[in-house]
Amino acid sequence: MTSPEHPAAPRNVIELHDISKEFTGGTVAVDRVTLAVEPGTVFGVVGHSGAGKSTLLRLINLLETPTSGTVTVAGQDLIALGARELRAARRNIGMVFQQFNLFRSRTVLGNVAYPLRQAGASRARSRERAEEALRFVGLADQARRYPEQLSGGQRQRVGIARALATEPRVLLCDEATSALDPQTTQEVLALLRRVNDELGVTIVLITHEMEVVRAVCDRMAVMDGGRVVETGPVREVFAAPQHPTTRAFVRSAVQASPLLDLLPAALRKHGVDEAVAASVLAEVGA
Repeated sequence: MTSPEHPAAPRNVIELHDISKEFTGGTVAVDRVTLAVEPGTVFGVVGHSGAGKSTLLRLINLLETPTSGTVTVAGQDLIALGARELRAARRNIGMVFQQFNLFRSRTVLGNVAYPLRQAGASRARSRERAEEALRFVGLADQARRYPEQLSGGQRQRVGIARALATEPRVLLCDEATSALDPQTTQEVLALLRRVNDELGVTIVLITHEMEVVRAVCDRMAVMDGGRVVETGPVREVFAAPQHPTTRAFVRSAVQASPLLDLLPAALRKHGVDEAVAASVLAEVGA
């Protein structure tokens, strides 16, 4: 039994309960969504443009204020926090953006150190931690360069290093690979997998590409019209998609690949056997 002095850690690192977001004019971007993300997992949220997935992500760290519902991260009810407490809680939640969002006037090192300085860390500690983060993402030799001197993939790795600088428990990725070419996408996804495997950081990854979900995610949710229409382990959703939107995503993921015969192997990677993989091929008409 857990003593009062040592309360049990929450089973889920993120819990959204009946969360909604309505914008001025009556547009409902997120409609009564309930989701739970377990610690140490990579959770993908997939949906078409306008499905509400990016708004949902921004509700997790209250960059958007929900119209109704509750948001709990690492056991804290974020909506109940005051401004100062919320700033402290957000240090536990890193964020990686589609368009990198780096300061052009700051060096790579300066960009990564920025959130630490904002949090009150000393200049020496900020530099030390920023250098550690850059070594982790493989950019220690680029510390004195500026963002415009880097490739897109390098900029995104700087963005990941910056998000990791405060040693968060949760990393939110908003279409983190959609601005990258396929090869660079694979490199960034491999880095995110390392972040999860080696640092134990829980990742929520927003994307419109099922290939991205299949490559790195453990569990997934599918959004349509502001609602979550399907959720589950990646292997189960791919093996037996239930909702028409999910089936369309699986079908497009397969048909977009020029190497359909590799699908069974990809499914086996997630624990799906040959017979089930063959049924998926039949389902998508391949």
